[in-house]
Amino acid sequence: MGSARGASWWLGGLLAVVMAGLSGYAVFGSWRQTGIVQDLADDSADTDAYQDTAYLMSWELALLQASLREPDGEERRQLPDVHEQTQRAMEHMASVDGEHQRLAAALVQAHSGMKPDIAGYLRSLDLGDGETAEATLEKTIEPATTSIMTAVLAEREHHLADHAAKQATGLRDSQRLLWGSGLAFLLSVTVLVLFGHATRSHRRQIEATAATDALTGLPNRNGFTGRVHAALTEIAGHRRRRRRSARGRVTVLVVNLDGFRDVNEQLGHHAGDLLLTHVSRRLQAAIREHDVVARLGGDEFAVLLRDTDPTVGEDIAARLTGAFDDPFTIDDLTVDLEVSIGAATAGPGDDVPTVLRHADTAMNHAKQQRSGFQRYAPGRAADDTTARLTLLGDLRRALDNGDEISLHYQPKIAVETGELAGVEALARWTHPTKGPVSPGEFIPVLEATTLIHRFTHQVLMQALTQARAWLDEGHPVRVAVNLSTRSLLDTTFPDRLATLLDQAGVPGDQLCIEVTEHSVMNDPDTAIATLKRIRDLGVKTSIDDYGTGYSSMTYLRLLPLDELKIDRSFVKDMAADHSSRALVASTVELGHTLGLTVVAEGIEDAATLTALHEIGCDLAQGYHLARPMPADALTRHLRTATMSRTDTPFAIARHAG
Repeated sequence: MGSARGASWWLGGLLAVVMAGLSGYAVFGSWRQTGIVQDLADDSADTDAYQDTAYLMSWELALLQASLREPDGEERRQLPDVHEQTQRAMEHMASVDGEHQRLAAALVQAHSGMKPDIAGYLRSLDLGDGETAEATLEKTIEPATTSIMTAVLAEREHHLADHAAKQATGLRDSQRLLWGSGLAFLLSVTVLVLFGHATRSHRRQIEATAATDALTGLPNRNGFTGRVHAALTEIAGHRRRRRRSARGRVTVLVVNLDGFRDVNEQLGHHAGDLLLTHVSRRLQAAIREHDVVARLGGDEFAVLLRDTDPTVGEDIAARLTGAFDDPFTIDDLTVDLEVSIGAATAGPGDDVPTVLRHADTAMNHAKQQRSGFQRYAPGRAADDTTARLTLLGDLRRALDNGDEISLHYQPKIAVETGELAGVEALARWTHPTKGPVSPGEFIPVLEATTLIHRFTHQVLMQALTQARAWLDEGHPVRVAVNLSTRSLLDTTFPDRLATLLDQAGVPGDQLCIEVTEHSVMNDPDTAIATLKRIRDLGVKTSIDDYGTGYSSMTYLRLLPLDELKIDRSFVKDMAADHSSRALVASTVELGHTLGLTVVAEGIEDAATLTALHEIGCDLAQGYHLARPMPADALTRHLRTATMSRTDTPFAIARHAG
């Protein structure tokens, strides 16, 4: 009996020890798992803090630039509050970043130090001294902001990489804890099975909570990066074993909602949250069963694809874009959204931060170019932001030097007579080390900053000086110059243009200002007022690339125009395509009804020129007639035509390129 009691006591003691051990292990595992989740959450907070700071700094700079255009506008009134929000965001950033606290504190101090410059800039605007305000913005505020933004973006990338590494470590630690639980199960079948089940359930709940977006129920950034990491690890293992995976390539799509921020600000966060839940459902419905969609934060989503053919990403992107064809209904309001999508396929050795960064870069290109979708090109600079800032610095130096920016002139030819009717001035930039830089590369960078005003000033000075030189030789050649959206919406531009015309001694009718439909529709009232003041100077006005923008008949009727230019995309096929010819013919008829001269761009063959003659188009421009050429080359042809009188200017222009 005593022996039985002793055995019972020993068994009970052993069971107690086992249970105590299991309880201790469970407590340790839970504590360790909670620590992992907390570390990842803290890391995510660091990244979000830098992201929020970068966004607010971009907004602050945009408001500063907009205030220069409209000193009494809404942006001017918003600026002080946004500046304070940015400062608070930076202070929060510094408070949560324990690793690089000194750098973060220096960035806070640098932004705080901008306050006197911003105050001086605003005083200049309030006093009506736009010239001093523009100089302060360009020479002091923009460079300082660029420097701070570069540091903030670099630190954000560092935190993203560090976060991915910690997540991988956390996954390994979780696996070790699971193995420990498995060994403990061998000690007691009943107790350990029950207890182990409870432990695993608890852990799964914690992991699911840490990896799930609370609003949409989708995986969050933590969960998504974990899945991408797992996919990359699996594929790397298949490569090492020389086996082919059924879905052998990892492709990431980053999806950004265009216009969501406006909805959030105008309708409130409640409507914004509802909209995000609707968006998440549509994205889930658009993907395949084995694809993964996640919300990375804010209005940014991501999709993980695994296919042997990475071009499937284009098909999925088209499906995602199509999911936004129908409007959303939020609290009885109809909301239209579009998306910008970037795609990147992981290459050998690529880690999670690299793939996400590449997809994000492609998405930003899609947003800037308004193309809807862009795939990351490996040949593109790895750090697009750094490349853009470098290009901006080179442009500022080029404008300071004054001898790197030049103009080529492309003739406009009268279709009926073949005579030279004018030229279009086209900017060319010859970099001292890189050589010629494409206008498609540097013009968008200029248009995003106030440097576009200095650039426009230089181009107009060169164009008017050349027009005066041609007049002095007896060649009244009208020169057309393209005007950016910033200049068109700048109410002081007409006065500066009048000064330039007076300084060059050129009559207003020898200059033509070309604007696009898109630039007009940014702010129709201001654009119309500016064009009227330009026309009052005797300067001709033209709508460029007609047909590619909004093509609003109402505004076309209201705009003070002299000329309408049909975009080359409609002209190039008109000789062979009946529909294209009909569109061009109807546009010519519309222009003539409104009393406008109609110019067709992109003439590349004789058949197109003949078709334009048949439908009564006034002027033509294109490589078949003449390529853009330096001023001295065109001057030589003008002199030859004047001296010989045997060739028409059209015949000369045809052989000029």
